[in-house]
Amino acid sequence: MGRVAFIGAGPGAADLITLRGARLLAQADVVLVDALVDPALRELAPGARWIDVGKRGFRRSATQDMINALLVRQAQTGNLVVRLKGGDPSVFGRLDEELAALAQAGIAAEVVPGITAALAAAADTRRPLTRRGRGRSVSLTTAMTRDGTLHASHSADTEVFYMAGRQLGALGRRLAAAGWSGETPVSVVSRAGCADRLHSEHRLADLAQAAMLHNGRPTVVVVGAGATGVMPAHPATTTETAILQPTDHH
Repeated sequence: MGRVAFIGAGPGAADLITLRGARLLAQADVVLVDALVDPALRELAPGARWIDVGKRGFRRSATQDMINALLVRQAQTGNLVVRLKGGDPSVFGRLDEELAALAQAGIAAEVVPGITAALAAAADTRRPLTRRGRGRSVSLTTAMTRDGTLHASHSADTEVFYMAGRQLGALGRRLAAAGWSGETPVSVVSRAGCADRLHSEHRLADLAQAAMLHNGRPTVVVVGAGATGVMPAHPATTTETAILQPTDHH
């Protein structure tokens, strides 16, 4: 019986994978890879069999049942199977469903965390998601629910919406209905962590204007405290103090 390692590949560039993830990937016999994973990561496991199981919004792609069955079947042959997921496996990665399928089949699994898109967007734009005194809570939410309903809330100081690129105008209206002011700052980042990332900043009332710029690209929307730019600190008033050196009398 083999085993399965879930590895977070990060949100974009290949070098955002962790050292632990890269070392484990290099040992893989089989890799089940997501659609948005950087192809350059294949260089870390050139001898492995790579199987594309990526899900793509609004297109035909691998079903979750198919992925679960592949994981079980490949591990049962004694292989080290790597399930290489974009971002972090535990954040909107359906990790619970795949772990459950392996547990039912008696297959051992481990999880190696990765960098999720919200963190990459914060780093790319130099807009920390938390701020002392005014940004103490962060919510990560998928813009669309399983039944295709657009969801918005006002439950944290900073709210990050994943997979929102096609619904920016509607998302802005839902956020306003949830209690956010039209003047609320919003930061929109598509392909966070990649060399071709795009960033735009808006008032909530104008969020629909971002739709054309980010159209067709994986997009995260940051709303609230974490969307504001960092202001330069005011220089502190300093007092110079003379440091007396001992005098050499000899």
